[in-house]
Amino acid sequence: MSMKTIRELETHFNPPSSPREVCGRKRLTERDGASTSRFFSRKRRRTPFCRIPERGIEVGFREQNIFRGFTLIEAMIAVSILALAVAGPLFGANRAIVAAEGARYQLTASYLAQEGVEYVRAMRDDEYLLAYQAGGTNTSSAAWTDFLTGTDSAAITQCQSMACTLDPALPMGTGSGFSLNPCSGSACTPLYLANNGTTNYYTEQSGNGAVVQPFTRTIQAFTVSSTEERIVSTVAWNFHGIPYTVTVIDHLTSWQ
Repeated sequence: MSMKTIRELETHFNPPSSPREVCGRKRLTERDGASTSRFFSRKRRRTPFCRIPERGIEVGFREQNIFRGFTLIEAMIAVSILALAVAGPLFGANRAIVAAEGARYQLTASYLAQEGVEYVRAMRDDEYLLAYQAGGTNTSSAAWTDFLTGTDSAAITQCQSMACTLDPALPMGTGSGFSLNPCSGSACTPLYLANNGTTNYYTEQSGNGAVVQPFTRTIQAFTVSSTEERIVSTVAWNFHGIPYTVTVIDHLTSWQ
């Protein structure tokens, strides 16, 4: 039995356990085989299965496939992390813008409600000036009575039984064509923002390029005593589907 046959039997019954043994035994088999051609010997030495990794520098083509590019799962995870990283600041910026807009509406509504109280106070003062110019006795009491229960347009009588809207652009008074106009529930008209050429102002008239606003203002008077009247000015609006209201309350008394 030749040496080649003995080595082939040893390889069959004792398979090598490492790549170095595999390559060594293949080289011995090729050297002992007298009929093996030079081309066959070179081809066997160049096979990637006989290249032994040295400290991780050389690897076979089967191992190289493992490190080639990103997988679909890795790409999806990277996109998800990027989306979360961008969504957080965008959400915070959006909430900051909404909060700033809500604060602006709140401040505007407070000014509009305070304007309603001050307008009714001016109506009371106007009644006193008219009574003073007319002369006579008990000017203060007469002016107060005319302000509450008078029959002229300067009286606030119509706004005691129901809420009234206020349009400062109209002449001072109560009723149709005047600044205070009675309304009921949904009949109260919203405010418009108009410009008279020099400044912006709120009105209930929609003409001349006025822009409708989300605010609705109502004013109502409640009798506390014969010498005291409670004025309630309320401004309501909706913001992102949520109703808001600002109410300013003041008490007026007769001039003494």
